[in-house]
Amino acid sequence: MLLIETLHAGDAPATERLVLDFDARTKSRLRTQLASGEEVGLFLPRGTILRGGDRLEGQDGRIIEVVAAPEAIVEARCASPRELTRAAYHLGNRHVAVEVREDALRIQQDHVLEHMLEGLGARLARLDAPFEPEAGAYAPGHHHAERGATEARIHVMGGHG
Repeated sequence: MLLIETLHAGDAPATERLVLDFDARTKSRLRTQLASGEEVGLFLPRGTILRGGDRLEGQDGRIIEVVAAPEAIVEARCASPRELTRAAYHLGNRHVAVEVREDALRIQQDHVLEHMLEGLGARLARLDAPFEPEAGAYAPGHHHAERGATEARIHVMGGHG
């Protein structure tokens, strides 16, 4: 099994791909497979959130590109910027991971949140697409040392409370 413990900061091209959904990209300890089928173990610094396009370095020196896998998401669109802002506020108030698009919000499928968004006047579309939510602004002490200490991080919480 290939061991992966570090993010790759250099310019070397990737020779392997690691396709993961968002939930898997939030785990710092994970046993999974490369796109080729080879088994790998991720042992990354706690709190690491992988993004599509990130590159990792295997213990054997191979460079692995992280690919954000398509997953079941919901895209919410509203009639006005004010309504979209209101929907974003209510999702944020529930500590939900949200991908902010130019004129839409994307969340992982959740019937309770979908019902709330519809009640706020949003038009919903179910999609299978990569999910890249915003980084959390209030996640102190969580950062990639390799990327710099000022990068905001996603704070993943259980539940939608």
